[in-house]
Amino acid sequence: MENKEALINYCLRLGDSSLILGQRMAEWCSNGPILEEDIAMTNISLDLFGQSRMLYSYIAELEGGTNEDEIAFRRNEREFFNTLISERPNGHFGDTIARNFLIDAFSFHYYKQLVKSNNEVISAFAEKSLKEVTYHLRHSSEWMIRLGDGTEESKIKIQNALNKVWKYSDDMFDVNDGDKSLIESGIAVNPEEIKEAWNETITSVLKRAKLTRPEDGYFHKGSRNGVHSEYLGHLLTEMQYLQRAYPDAKW
Repeated sequence: MENKEALINYCLRLGDSSLILGQRMAEWCSNGPILEEDIAMTNISLDLFGQSRMLYSYIAELEGGTNEDEIAFRRNEREFFNTLISERPNGHFGDTIARNFLIDAFSFHYYKQLVKSNNEVISAFAEKSLKEVTYHLRHSSEWMIRLGDGTEESKIKIQNALNKVWKYSDDMFDVNDGDKSLIESGIAVNPEEIKEAWNETITSVLKRAKLTRPEDGYFHKGSRNGVHSEYLGHLLTEMQYLQRAYPDAKW
């Protein structure tokens, strides 16, 4: 894989993960448990869409002859490289919080290292995104604690939610050959280097929440090769409908 192709693939990984999680969070708009949370989750969605747009614009510049809308709306699921955990359905509020908590902790530590990238665009992306994911992590962590140390029912539900989503968490740390070349050249971050910090954050919050950390076992992987669950296809069908129904439409 040539360096340019590897760079595009890497940016797609980051951009797709933000886009797909942003779409999931957008599904909560007008469906939040309380008004304050409805607004908070919608704002998180907008942050994530902004992150994906920044990277898609860069990819369009690298490729030439395309734009961010085509990248977002004219690829099928096998051409997406978002993490498996980001496409998991929202479920109930606790399911969403558990999913986001694991992602937010990863993004926070990952972007802290990615700001050191010798690629100016990626470094700027990480610097901007870090400010946003710092809030995202605080939001999901506080809810993990509130639900875990709340009522008996909330504790059971958030623990079950964490148990279900845990087997998708290790996919975030996966890399391909292209990533390895970018890591060696100082453009990308080796996710294994942040795993200890991620584990410490997860363990610390779960301790405060009085929740049990799930045991490591079989982990679902494959997103780095465009292999996804059926949920991504369903999400894309809804997200891409207008663009596919009216291609090249102008407002």
